[in-house]
Amino acid sequence: MRPSGRKLSDLRPISIETGIMKHAEGSCLIKMGETHVLCSASIEDRPPPFLKNTGLGWVTAEYGMLPRATNTRNRREAASGKQQGRTIEIQRLIGRALRAGVDRVALGERQITIDCDVIQADGGTRCAAITGGWVALRLAVNKLMKAGIVTSDPLLDHVAAVSCGIYAGQPVLDLDYAEDSEAGTDGNFILTGSGRLIEVQMSAEGATFTRDQMTELLDLAEGGIAQLVAAQKAAL
Repeated sequence: MRPSGRKLSDLRPISIETGIMKHAEGSCLIKMGETHVLCSASIEDRPPPFLKNTGLGWVTAEYGMLPRATNTRNRREAASGKQQGRTIEIQRLIGRALRAGVDRVALGERQITIDCDVIQADGGTRCAAITGGWVALRLAVNKLMKAGIVTSDPLLDHVAAVSCGIYAGQPVLDLDYAEDSEAGTDGNFILTGSGRLIEVQMSAEGATFTRDQMTELLDLAEGGIAQLVAAQKAAL
């Protein structure tokens, strides 16, 4: 039995509320159970310097966690003057994941920055950030297209992410903190709406896993991604 009482293949309750931020070109608040992430998209009409005069656009991301997003207060990274390695790794992951679903030629020489701020954490924050970040990106691109600035849709497909793992010897979908902290194997799966793989992160946290178990987790992830994409579509 999972601590939440969910079935092995159940997602946590998910909601995506758009238009959360007045000034951002795209924004949403995504809730996956008790994990809540505010995602916003900001458009700059110039690419980063390394892409100047290439005809290519860029999508990047920044990620952060409020001090009381967790059980005990975390010191703000700005107070220490540098980002933690975990933060840098996650925001690079978000940027890579979202760029995989973008035609950068169609986007043109501009940059869209996705800001993902964790308001409350209960496991799976990076997955929620990617899933909500895509919605914010979609809304920002819609504005570019409505204004006629971009004529061909640069978003090739939906992008969403979900965690899976081996908890109490069973493969489970969408781990919350209680499961994540005790999981023998932990994985994050990032896929397109059509089911193509973008990135898989898997590690043996407390016990090694078999190839068959990895296949079971991928099967769970595919089912979860289909539900997340449906939630993205409903939100839009």
